[in-house]
Parts: sequence; structure tokens; C-alpha cells
Amino acid sequence: MRAGEIKQKGVLKTACRAALPCTVPVMVGYLFLGAAFGILLESKGYGFGWAALMSFLVYAGSMQFVAVSLLVPGVQLIQVAFMTLMVNIRHIFYGISMLEKFQDMGRKKPYMIFSLTDETFSLLCSAQPPEGVDRNWFLFFISLFNQAYWVIGSVAGGLLGATFSFNTQGIDFAMTALFVVIFVNQWREAKSHIPALAGLACSVVCLLFFGPSNFILPSMIGMTVFLIGFRKKLDCKEEEEPIC
Repeated sequence: MRAGEIKQKGVLKTACRAALPCTVPVMVGYLFLGAAFGILLESKGYGFGWAALMSFLVYAGSMQFVAVSLLVPGVQLIQVAFMTLMVNIRHIFYGISMLEKFQDMGRKKPYMIFSLTDETFSLLCSAQPPEGVDRNWFLFFISLFNQAYWVIGSVAGGLLGATFSFNTQGIDFAMTALFVVIFVNQWREAKSHIPALAGLACSVVCLLFFGPSNFILPSMIGMTVFLIGFRKKLDCKEEEEPIC
């Protein structure tokens, strides 16, 4: 084996080991959430193979839960497309904020874009590779581990749903619970809470004005405008405040 290949394997192994502990909180949530999705899909007559395929190729988290209700006769393709756009519109803003972080990732970049879920985005923003660990491979393994957890959970849920009978009412609330946990962790680690408070304020105002079915897009626009407009002040404030 060539020296270059040995060195590359060492880089990958080190990055993999460093990334794994960072993904443990998401692992706990994704195994359960993926299982919940697999159970719901099985209740509609689709086996664990379909759950695995959707989690591998679609990998859209909350949209996969919504998709379960769309897998019925009479639903038009345009309805599915519009619903997908509304549910996942926030990923446009995630992607914009990750342009600089992904720009030098080479062949890994397409997968990093594809695998950018809410939880992965949160980790990629906050996790820092240990000294001596390749940053790009570190971020790549975080994304890869997270999707692996989701696929494994989906398959397990599909198998459980085919073996046992479950009351699936309210099971999709697990996604909301995971969002709350991630928000709390981000709040505790953030230097400044102003962006989080601004996001909450925009969401509440838009919820009151536009209703629960239409508030996501205007609230995301409001957050983006605020963060762009006050970016310099927020950056200065973060530099002044010590990390708690």
C-alpha cells in the first residue's frame, strides 16, 4: 500500500472518530423519528423497503411524515410539489448560509447539499473539528452518520410496524420534540441570544398574521432580512461576549 493511501486512510479514520460523538444527540432522535416514520408508512401498506428507499433518496425529515398522508389515490403531482416546496422552503436559507462553508469541499459538496437537514445544519454550524482533524471530512462524516441513523430507524420502524400493531396517533410529534431539544442546546452554546429571540419573534408575529399553514415562508424572510440588516452589529457583539 502506498504511503499516500495510508495517510488518507488515517485522515478518514481520525475524522470519522471525531465526528461520531458529535452526532450522538441526533442519533437518539433520528432512530426514534425514523422508526416513527417507518411505522406510519407501514400503516399505509408500504413495507420497510419503501421506508429505506425514501429515507435514502428523499431524506427530507418532516416532509417524509407529510408525504405519508399524500400517498393516497387522487392526490395530484402538483399538490405534492407545492406541499414539498412549502414544507422545505427553509432549506433555501440554510443553503445560502452554507455557501462559504461548502465551497472548498470538492466532490463531497453535492452530498453535503443533499443531506442538509435541520439537525445536520445545526451541528455543522456549531461543531468544530478537534486540532489535527481534517475539517471537510469531519463535516462530511457528521452528515453521513446522521443520514445513516435516519435510514436505520426507518427500516427498523417498517419492520416493527409489519410485526406489531401500533396506535400511530400523535407519533409525528417526535419531530417537534427533537427541534425543541436542538434549540435548547443551541441557546446554551450561543454567545448571543439575539438571533434566536429575533427568530422567535418573527415566527410568532407571522403565525398570528398568516396562520399556522402559511407562516413559515414569511417568517424565514423576516429572519433573513433581520440577520442581514444587523449582521455587523451581531458579529461585533459575539466578539465582545465570552462563551458561557
